[in-house]
Amino acid sequence: MSHLYAIAIGSNRPHGRYGRPAGVVEAAIARLDQEFGLFDASPIVLNTAHGGAGRDFANAVALVESDLEPADMLTRLKALESDFGRRRGRHWGPRVLDLDIALWSGGKFQSHRLTIPHAQLGQRSFVLEPLATIAPAWNLGPLTVRHLAHRLARKRRRG
Repeated sequence: MSHLYAIAIGSNRPHGRYGRPAGVVEAAIARLDQEFGLFDASPIVLNTAHGGAGRDFANAVALVESDLEPADMLTRLKALESDFGRRRGRHWGPRVLDLDIALWSGGKFQSHRLTIPHAQLGQRSFVLEPLATIAPAWNLGPLTVRHLAHRLARKRRRG
């Protein structure tokens, strides 16, 4: 059975082969296409770093199709991060590549390693805004991605 996954992609460290973070994100999208079959990808956006990450991020969201279940998809994504040179380090630290499962077509999923929808999705404009460009009608309970992105943008303007 094939599933659709929304994969949040981020980078804030240059890579020897792919260059600046936007180039890393572009290369990651190409790898996702090779490994899973790319359904769609958002534009790459630049965002201010959060927490202790230091440098600003390049972010995008890719929609990929796969017959993998969420735990196996997470394992494959972590291997892909490693292929790009990501090393486990400090939480919220700089990273060459960060891949997170934001959503999947199977609805909610919970394990000790993974929660789908991503637990912080509603507060992450750097995921919601790109996701809204390619999957605005994806339903997250009572609201769609478009509605969540609009609410978060309104909240940030007021706040």
